[in-house]
Amino acid sequence: MIIRFGMGLPIASAMRWEAVSFFAEGSSVVMNTRLAAGAPARSPNVALGDELVVEILGRRLPAVETRADHRTSATAELLAGIRLLGRGIGMYARTPRLLVLGLIPAVISAAIMTAAFAVLIYFVSDLAALVTWFADDWSASLRGGVRVLAGVAIVGIAAVLAVLTYTAITLVIGDPFYEAISKKVEERYGAVPEEVDVPWWRSMRWNLVDSLRLLALTLAIGIPMFVLGFIPLVGQTVVPVLDALIGGWLLAVELTGIPFNRRGLRLRDRRRLLAANRALALGFGVPVFLIFLVPFAAVLVIPAAVAGSTLLARRVLGLPHE
Repeated sequence: MIIRFGMGLPIASAMRWEAVSFFAEGSSVVMNTRLAAGAPARSPNVALGDELVVEILGRRLPAVETRADHRTSATAELLAGIRLLGRGIGMYARTPRLLVLGLIPAVISAAIMTAAFAVLIYFVSDLAALVTWFADDWSASLRGGVRVLAGVAIVGIAAVLAVLTYTAITLVIGDPFYEAISKKVEERYGAVPEEVDVPWWRSMRWNLVDSLRLLALTLAIGIPMFVLGFIPLVGQTVVPVLDALIGGWLLAVELTGIPFNRRGLRLRDRRRLLAANRALALGFGVPVFLIFLVPFAAVLVIPAAVAGSTLLARRVLGLPHE
């Protein structure tokens, strides 16, 4: 394998590379490599503006643009992310077979999450009293106000968790269905260079493990967000916006799991690639998050979001997606 930059000067050769991913780090683009057993690990830095050309076992992958080459504003990237979701919805709506495939696991997950959320709403006043034990001796009006804020904070954090949990459950249950949807999208734009043949059961296991990690991260973030929810005005204005941004980012990371797994790239790889295109990822993920908050909308949208996330993955990997 040969890696060239600029005028084609070889900077590494005679190595067997299992996977290569590109991501922004500081002021340079770094090639993050996972090498075969016995090969030395290297992460050469490439200056901004250099064209990267990678040849693997004689087959050339598309050149990957650096930030200096891809001179687009954050607003343009946000809009591009929204368009990717719109295209995913359009592709999904025009394919009746994909429509049926995507609805089955989505309906099952929706039934589970609806029941769970209904139980939460029923007991939310008890939960609010439980977490505000310190207000038991306060005046009735002050105690009631604090517990209303606590109830709002609980429902808000639960909504974020519900969206991500719903997505995780749906992707695990419907892994074969959504794998088929994602693959149809890939085939439309030229299939997958260097595709890794992953059995469905292994892909399902990867998705489950990655989803659990993301849910654990959500819980860790949810604790300070819950505390912020008690602050008047901030809890009702700033916190919902942060919820949407964090939830949108995590959804973008989670939904792109299928196309990245197809290339043998795991959670760490896709986080780095999406971080290099954060505005694009948020432009895709935040609208998905907001739509998922609408009752039963997620049932119809999640298969389309899988199609859109495949387009997102192809874009950040420098592959044809138009």
